[in-house]
Amino acid sequence: MTIRVLLADDQALLRSAFRVLVDSEPDMEVVGEASDGAEAVRLTRQERADVVLMDIRMPGTDGLAATRMISADPSLAHVRVVILTTFEVDDYVVQSLRAGASGFLGKGSEPEELLSAIRVAAGGEALLSPAATKGLIARFLAQGDADDEHDPVRTERLAALTVREREVLVQVAGGHSNDEIAERLEVSPLTVKTHVNRAMAKLGARDRAQLVVIAYESGLVRPRVE
Repeated sequence: MTIRVLLADDQALLRSAFRVLVDSEPDMEVVGEASDGAEAVRLTRQERADVVLMDIRMPGTDGLAATRMISADPSLAHVRVVILTTFEVDDYVVQSLRAGASGFLGKGSEPEELLSAIRVAAGGEALLSPAATKGLIARFLAQGDADDEHDPVRTERLAALTVREREVLVQVAGGHSNDEIAERLEVSPLTVKTHVNRAMAKLGARDRAQLVVIAYESGLVRPRVE
């Protein structure tokens, strides 16, 4: 199936470069371009996009607000938002993950990394740019939650998970792939995938990135202190 990609960035030159890159791939196509968040949301609905490459800083409705709108719309539950940011250690990244983004990628990434990010997001995987460490989300959340209590609602919902689902969730929060988790827990990758899908359903998570956020905000996993 062809991955339908929407480009949302206020820089026309950058959108043009992304369009050429994406349209050169046989398994994906650009279905629209937006220069602000409001237009991005409208075109996501209109063009039935699968993945939105979303710049955070745009005039009017910014990428963060647009991501929240897309995530809150049940009719767009299949859409995956990948945040494009100039600075990967940006507080907006935390907010975008909480808003429902599937991950983020630095604008300075290589073309192959961007194309891979689109495919990873379309497949429902959590996305961390190659320049980010596996504990990056944890550190972001630690910065954002330094003085906050853990979300009691999400903590309570963890009770619905089985022991094995909790174990898998901890591994997902550590940034491990299904194959890595399978090796660590001595089960098959298919079994891991089943546990991940069940945990997502029970916790109301859109994808693996949201599982990571829930794991930290609920207190199931503690951010590493460096």
